[in-house]
Amino acid sequence: MILTIAAAMQNKNLNTTQQAPDTELPMENTKNKSDFHKNNRHHGRYDINALSEAYPGLERYVTQNKNGEKSVKFSDPKAVRALNAALLIHYYDLEYWDIPEGFLCPAVPGRADYIHHIADLLEGKTEDVQLLDIGTGANLIYPIVASHEYGWRVMGTDIDTDVLNSAQNIIDNNKRLQVSVDLRLQSNKEDTFHGIIGDKDYYDLTMCNPPFYQSAEEAVKNNERKNKNLHGNKSNKIKRNFAGQATELWTTGGEKQFLKNMVYQSKKYGNQVGWFTTLVSRETHIPAISKSIEAVKAKRAKIIEMGTRNKSSRIVAWQF
Repeated sequence: MILTIAAAMQNKNLNTTQQAPDTELPMENTKNKSDFHKNNRHHGRYDINALSEAYPGLERYVTQNKNGEKSVKFSDPKAVRALNAALLIHYYDLEYWDIPEGFLCPAVPGRADYIHHIADLLEGKTEDVQLLDIGTGANLIYPIVASHEYGWRVMGTDIDTDVLNSAQNIIDNNKRLQVSVDLRLQSNKEDTFHGIIGDKDYYDLTMCNPPFYQSAEEAVKNNERKNKNLHGNKSNKIKRNFAGQATELWTTGGEKQFLKNMVYQSKKYGNQVGWFTTLVSRETHIPAISKSIEAVKAKRAKIIEMGTRNKSSRIVAWQF
């Protein structure tokens, strides 16, 4: 479902008097929040047999759920990593995929959904599409999906050299990625676009999955809550099932401040980017992001509601 920011805030009864750009656009009720995008390959249950055939390393983590159906133990980081490897190899024409233990290993279906939703913003453009992935991560999932599903050329950026080394290892071991994905180090963690977008560069889309937390302590507390839900008790011995390094999980000021900074920095590059987009994990951050978008005088802004298997999320998009 694509909403204007003003309409979405009114719809959610959020406490704000700010008027967002693009308010003349109608609300488009195009999808149910509980569904994936129609182009997402991951509707329905995982085909564990097909995935195990594509990636035999998954076999050791296959279990049966209470209904007697094959599944994997999602609380086990190694099982999640094996499942991701199987999904990426089976569906996205990879020869190899792996990440070092402890790096963020998010669910593939939800990340694919982000790609498919921002593809709709291009309104039919299919040739020579350039995507900038801010904070691409060691897993490289967004560039893998975008280059396979739409043939986009992708530039992935990160502030962590270890993260980029992992991502480069995936590229080096897959011929198709070598011609479709490049990486660039952001040497100043305070910058989003400066030092990345050159004077002659143009990107049809930018995307970002920002760090969620304000501190390592907040990330640890959240993990304890997740462990309690998964295991019925707290345990310091239980790792994050999706793992994650510090730079992948938290930043000073948290998600809200990170995104406000991104919006303000985007104005300088308004003529070099078709649509700026980002995930926003916490709905309560939308009013602050909306005010920032209004302040930089963006011409259009939208909220794109997404549904995944376990939760709802949203993309905020704006352009100049």
